[in-house]
Amino acid sequence: MSGAPVSTYRMIFTAGPEHIDFMGHVNNAIWLTWVQEIAGAHWEAVAPREHVEGYLWVAIRHEIDYRGNIAEGESVIAETRIEQGPRGARFERLVDFFRNEGGEPAGKPIVSVRSNWGMIDRATRRIMRIPPEVAAPFVA
Repeated sequence: MSGAPVSTYRMIFTAGPEHIDFMGHVNNAIWLTWVQEIAGAHWEAVAPREHVEGYLWVAIRHEIDYRGNIAEGESVIAETRIEQGPRGARFERLVDFFRNEGGEPAGKPIVSVRSNWGMIDRATRRIMRIPPEVAAPFVA
């Protein structure tokens, strides 16, 4: 991929009946599933094909702040960003979930996630330091 670095990426998620817990809103585990989905989509949309084919990412840590939730049929706009370069084999990714108002994020985030991801060489299955050329498209 060429051009200016892309540091943010958005997706819309809609709560189906399978996402709802006993409290009547999206289950905590589903928020993490959505974090993983947007992280993977961002990687595949921005990274050059040889990087996607050569490296894998694993979650090392998630820190979640809940300020709200949504019910079945409601949707959120997830926005992910990477604000700083990698530290060794780790990259910190931030994901905010906003209420969806006609395709635009509304108000403050209802869920915010700070995640650390580690990069693994696909061939050796070993964690490795993130090369500058892998980080470059994601850090503005």
